Amino acid sequence: MAYQSIENYGLIGNMHTTALVGRNGSIDWLCFPRHDSPSVFAAILDHQKGGYFKIAPRINGVKHKQFYWPDTNVLVTRFLTPTGVGEIIDFMPVGLSAQERGYHTLTRQVRVIRGTMDFVMEFYPAFNYARDDHETIVTPKGACCHSPHLSLGLATDIPLYPDKGGVIAKFTLAAGQNAVFVLQQTESGAGCGLPLRPEESTELFKHTVKYWLSWLSQCTYRGRWREMVERSALVLKLLTYEPTGALVAAPTCSLPEEIGGERNWDYRYTWIRDAAFTLYGLLRIGFTQEAAQFMNWIENRCRELNPDGSLQIMYRIDGSHDLQEDVLNHFEGYRGSAPVRIGNGASKQLQLDIYGELMDSVYFYNKCAAPISYDLWMYLHRLIDWVCNNWQQEDEGIWETRGGRQHFVYSKIMCWVALDRGLRLADKRSFPADRERWLKVRDQIYQEIMDKGWSSERQAFVQHYGSNALDAGNLIMPLVYFLSPNDPRMLQTLEATLRSPDQGGLVSNSLVYRYNVEESGDGLGGCEGTFNLCTFWLVEALARAGRSDPTHLDKARLMFEEMLGYANHLGLYAEEIGSSGEALGNFPQAFTHLALISAAWNLDRAMQSRKS
Repeated sequence: MAYQSIENYGLIGNMHTTALVGRNGSIDWLCFPRHDSPSVFAAILDHQKGGYFKIAPRINGVKHKQFYWPDTNVLVTRFLTPTGVGEIIDFMPVGLSAQERGYHTLTRQVRVIRGTMDFVMEFYPAFNYARDDHETIVTPKGACCHSPHLSLGLATDIPLYPDKGGVIAKFTLAAGQNAVFVLQQTESGAGCGLPLRPEESTELFKHTVKYWLSWLSQCTYRGRWREMVERSALVLKLLTYEPTGALVAAPTCSLPEEIGGERNWDYRYTWIRDAAFTLYGLLRIGFTQEAAQFMNWIENRCRELNPDGSLQIMYRIDGSHDLQEDVLNHFEGYRGSAPVRIGNGASKQLQLDIYGELMDSVYFYNKCAAPISYDLWMYLHRLIDWVCNNWQQEDEGIWETRGGRQHFVYSKIMCWVALDRGLRLADKRSFPADRERWLKVRDQIYQEIMDKGWSSERQAFVQHYGSNALDAGNLIMPLVYFLSPNDPRMLQTLEATLRSPDQGGLVSNSLVYRYNVEESGDGLGGCEGTFNLCTFWLVEALARAGRSDPTHLDKARLMFEEMLGYANHLGLYAEEIGSSGEALGNFPQAFTHLALISAAWNLDRAMQSRKS
């Protein structure tokens, strides 16, 4: 079984965990029972050892189609063959009680629409990243696989046969017939498989579709790119963890930023930075309940400050702090891209920007959703004081480089944002604050950025003090109101960024690199693709500048439309895009979809302003 392209996958989930379903009908990634649990299927990281759950026609020359049931996260994978047309409807039931959800974990409905079709089902779990042995027991109603820490049952009326630690089935369906497979957690040593009636699966399908339609109806975005914005919202909802409201950066780990390279990281955790952009994105399009849940998660983290008053940059979805980074040496990695990492050592880095993103999101939430409490303000007060004491430190920056600390300009900008939003919030709510000191430090940071972050040689803001390298992170300036979109220095930075890499810029055919790897030296070998988040940031910066210059707005519109063309067949984005237009990095990535929502909202607004 060869590796599929990263962009060949769709995502299903239940706000506890997710699964990647390939166009060939194979589930090649599932962590259970949570996003950050060990994997049960991980063929995407090792096609021989990782484990998978595949249903496909027993014939060569199959054409594959894949689409979502309209306005839902129910995935349809369709097979077109000379003898007929069949499809799999994959979903995880949602909106159920805890007991019901435990019973029905993942449902795969197989049916034939035209003609007849011979299918094969292959179920090969590999528990705990293929590190745990398991026992497989087959019964007339399914099979159970028991490992030391987890037991799963596969319920079906189709006869199953044991095979190399898993089970297989071969069956034939004619038009109008269907087969159902339900993956569910069982108790160790308990009965194998659970009786399932086809009509029960049908009711679960209807319930799940109704849930997603009802949820999406809250979306207030009515702009030009409504379908893409709504799909991004549906992706973000899947990446949430319902018990705490946290949102994972991506549901996968160690998908490479370069095939065969070492830039492979675990994104199944919650970054303070992503939390901030999440609140903005969700509130912009009407999802106030999700924003409130996430705000509660943020508030709880503010109550768990480090002894020196600082925050950790990322946490597990339940709020715990331990993200120890390990390497799975027995996995070869996606298409040989080793090492395969779980956990994330960057959690111990110093990244000063997170305080600005946190304060920006809290300020926006207080303005657009609900007033924050006095108790939360006192924790925020302590954080702002910490920024006053520490903003002059070097740090690892937003891109979590491993080449040593620097005075990153993006980090200084966000320190300015932390103080600016703290002052605004204190004034708006009449909260007690050390206004005189905060104002003095805020202005000091601003002046230092203008003096040391600007390169007269490059005529642009650069990556860090003393550098001449560009950094797409500086596109954030007009987005956080550090500079006017039409400030001469901002326009010159846009102009420098828009040049192609061979001319010293960061843009290649409307796609944006974070920075020039060879010029910056980030402590890692190899290279990477263009960074989707940065492309949407450039779109938004151009759109804001375009309110007074139509040429910038036209450029933003074209760039946005071209970027939409790089989504996969389902409207999903990974972290990066490779030189051949392929998806690279963990998939799908929350940050990309958040930036898409923000860019669509602001671009649409700018275009409306031009009309009026």
